[in-house]
Amino acid sequence: MEKPWFKNYPEGAPFELDTSKYENILDMFDKAIREHPDRAAYVNMGQVLTFRKLEERSRAFAAYLQNVLKLQVGDPVALMMPNLLQYPIALFGILRAGLTIVNVNPLYTPRELEHQLKDSGAKAIVVVSNFASTLEKVVFNTKVKHVILTRMGDQLSFGKRTLVNFVVKYIKKLVPKYKLPHAVTFREVLAIGKYRQYVRPSVSRDSIAFLQYTGGTTGVAKGAMLSHGNIIANVFQTKWIAEPFVGDCSRERTAVLALPLYHVFALTVNCLLFIELGITGLLITNPRDIDSFVKEIKKYSFVAITGVNTLFNALLNNENFKEVDFSSLKLSVGGGMSIQQSVATRWHEMTGCNIIEGYGMTECSPLIAACPVNITKHDGSIGVPVPNTDVKIVRDDGSEAELGEAGELWVKGEQVMQGYWQRPEATAEVIKDGWLATGDIVVMDQNYTLRIVDRKKDMIIVSGFNVYPNEIEDVVMLNYKVSEVAAIGVPHEISGETIKIFVVKKDESLTKDEIRQHCRQYLTGYKVPKEIEFREELPKSNVGKILRQVLRDEEIAKRSAN
Repeated sequence: MEKPWFKNYPEGAPFELDTSKYENILDMFDKAIREHPDRAAYVNMGQVLTFRKLEERSRAFAAYLQNVLKLQVGDPVALMMPNLLQYPIALFGILRAGLTIVNVNPLYTPRELEHQLKDSGAKAIVVVSNFASTLEKVVFNTKVKHVILTRMGDQLSFGKRTLVNFVVKYIKKLVPKYKLPHAVTFREVLAIGKYRQYVRPSVSRDSIAFLQYTGGTTGVAKGAMLSHGNIIANVFQTKWIAEPFVGDCSRERTAVLALPLYHVFALTVNCLLFIELGITGLLITNPRDIDSFVKEIKKYSFVAITGVNTLFNALLNNENFKEVDFSSLKLSVGGGMSIQQSVATRWHEMTGCNIIEGYGMTECSPLIAACPVNITKHDGSIGVPVPNTDVKIVRDDGSEAELGEAGELWVKGEQVMQGYWQRPEATAEVIKDGWLATGDIVVMDQNYTLRIVDRKKDMIIVSGFNVYPNEIEDVVMLNYKVSEVAAIGVPHEISGETIKIFVVKKDESLTKDEIRQHCRQYLTGYKVPKEIEFREELPKSNVGKILRQVLRDEEIAKRSAN
């Protein structure tokens, strides 16, 4: 297939990548350990975890899963924690045992958590004790038979661990506090696993490494089956972008890792790519605490930082951020949502570094396209397809669109998922003859760069996280005072989009505060509607389907007029 966008590749950059270097993620991990055993792999709350210690502890973790829990190759294991040193230890331990990781947002409500655990069939879960009460409410409705509990400070030195655990008011004996099946502590797992034999399993490129949950373009969350081969290919594709900026791995470099590693963008870039490049990851546990975040990164000279528009904007608005040392910063990568022009401009003015914007989706591990590495000014495009990736733009009738003509973006490449977990019909809807239909409407201009102009479906993106109107509407309708509801995304200067719902009352006593309180019982914070409007009726098609697009068009017109 002709790939005219090659003209935008940097001079000397390869057009195709050899991704056969590793058979699986374990090979990639082993190579990093051999090359940088005494280098810091991760730093969190001042505590250093070297590559050697990461290998030792992840091996102990894997041995425990194999010998004590008796988990079999391919079994799904859930991970439910923010950015802590325990995350990479558990992640690589699970992978090294030949198991499949199910990443879980630790802020999920019981309803959301139950769906993901039941759908994935997870047999075990690693969870921070802060969220154990959520797990307790649903765990006996799932196939989870083993719970590994960890505290925030478990991997810190004794003094730091004691202080952190005191501050967050943890008690010493965790397990009896919760009604959880066969619960053990993280520290106990490492202590026991250290003396058990680890046997490296046979893992192929087609073995499933992650069940990464997404709603795709519509509907209930589905598990995208990302194989070892999918992930390795995407690591090489992201490396193609990053390596010219961060240099070779012969010297020590640090990257700021603020995005949660359970998010697919951070998983591939922050967790796996930086391991491959031998870069030290500075883990930020709570990036929402911007004051503490800035205070932490002021201690380091860092070569790279990744984020979403919301995060970059929040940092720029912090008075102390200008005191950070940007002299080593060479790579700023934005993903998950569009980077606003004003944010990109301010970021360059303050840091001297341009934000490289990437585009992807969970189903593609996730990277599909990125701005050229020689970009000098943010122009709102999503750049060009990365190597080993084919794209085509398809009209509604299935024919290919011309340059400058809008159509749905279809993708083919080594990074495209194996399909949705136990959902063949849903898989067939989006993968056709090896092509993945993204659901995004794009235009390729005369310079062969891509620009998103609309979304084919109704997915809402709030601070880089997917929100699905069907889920919001289902929750709102649980309130008996609601007759009808429609959810849409509306522009928001901070989060990119925010959720607005239109409600027809069944009971006139219903209030907006009552709806918000109701939603907070069932939805993670970013999914709770921020705007609510009551209406006498909602626009519908001739068969009675509520027309979200009409409501969205009305909102855009109203906001433009203001």
